[in-house]
Amino acid sequence: MPSRILDYPVFDADNHFYEPKEALTKFLPDKRKGVIDYIDVHGRTKIMVRNHISDYIPNPTFEVVARPGAQEEYFRHGSGGKSFREVMGKPMKAIPAFRNPEARLEVMDGLGLDYTLMFPTLASLVEERLKDDPELIHDIIHALNEWMYETWQFDYEGRIFSTPVITLPIVDRALEELEWCLERGAKTVLVRPAPVPGFRGTRSFGTEEFDPFWDACVKAGIPVAMHASDSGYAQYLNDWEPADEFLPFRPTAFRMVAMGKRPIEDTMAALVCHGAFTRNPDLRILSIENGASWVPYLFYQFKDVYSKMPQEFPEDPIEAFRRCVYVAPFWEDDFKKMADLCGIDRVIFGSDWPHPEGLADPINLVADLEAHGLDQEGVRKVMGKNMVDLFRVENKVVYKPDVPALVIA
Repeated sequence: MPSRILDYPVFDADNHFYEPKEALTKFLPDKRKGVIDYIDVHGRTKIMVRNHISDYIPNPTFEVVARPGAQEEYFRHGSGGKSFREVMGKPMKAIPAFRNPEARLEVMDGLGLDYTLMFPTLASLVEERLKDDPELIHDIIHALNEWMYETWQFDYEGRIFSTPVITLPIVDRALEELEWCLERGAKTVLVRPAPVPGFRGTRSFGTEEFDPFWDACVKAGIPVAMHASDSGYAQYLNDWEPADEFLPFRPTAFRMVAMGKRPIEDTMAALVCHGAFTRNPDLRILSIENGASWVPYLFYQFKDVYSKMPQEFPEDPIEAFRRCVYVAPFWEDDFKKMADLCGIDRVIFGSDWPHPEGLADPINLVADLEAHGLDQEGVRKVMGKNMVDLFRVENKVVYKPDVPALVIA
């Protein structure tokens, strides 16, 4: 039984599964076999991308993982001088709910979650490490989507909506992939918040080249999720602090300060300034696991630059953002502040379950929202109604209340 009973549906906009080895390899075409592989290095399994060992995910098989919400105290109160390993705490063996939808649905019942978006965990390493070969990226992403559909489906029991990945280097192939996903019931798709790689370098997906893709999403009636990823910004930080690749589980003080939330901030600036939101006014973007601390500064920049050079903007940039973007603040962010900035109808919540930086008990966020000063209607909208309306699912409680909550030994 959930830790609290709510009289409205809860829609968690950020859950994850942990991929097994075959997720990126099972459906690879013969000509791509071996591009993604796993090898043993001194008794530890590592993922190898095009013959290069990646440490992006320290344990890419996810057989042993950190516990859900392991870092909650860290994000609430700081490390207290503890090492990163100490903050992560005692690990656990992966359970079926991390690997398949039937078991996950039972956990959702125990947590009091009615609906959720289900994101991959490992997939974010692919595009940046292969950005010099657009055709290869498309092949690998399609293989991942085939595995995702086979294992999780894209709409499981009308409650778990997995997010197939769309990579954009070749727009015609992106449109083909989108159609393939829609035919199999996809309710949303995942696009990396980053410059798009191509045969002649990277470019902004805010330009007219990508309008056919955005238009297809609008016509299909689906929002586009942009989840925090490896957006390629390590190359800039490496000029100051040399390293081989982006390592999210080995943060340094400089990288945490200098990186900030630049990838999602620049992504939204590109979509606004390059006109994608104006040319596609009905496009809806979900900013997931990017937090919200970047929004006030972006609005400040929009207001300042718009006042100086309004002719360079197709419309008021803040209004374009407010119309098109839904923001999921980190659970430790100030939701009331975001509601005041973006409008309460554009604020959603994601627990990041079962990742360690997320919430072990997602619906306890209600207490934080109330403490932030949201009224009951605001809490209801953030916890579910905004996503229920956007995804057009039943506006009622559908989880099974008699299922016991998950106990992790």
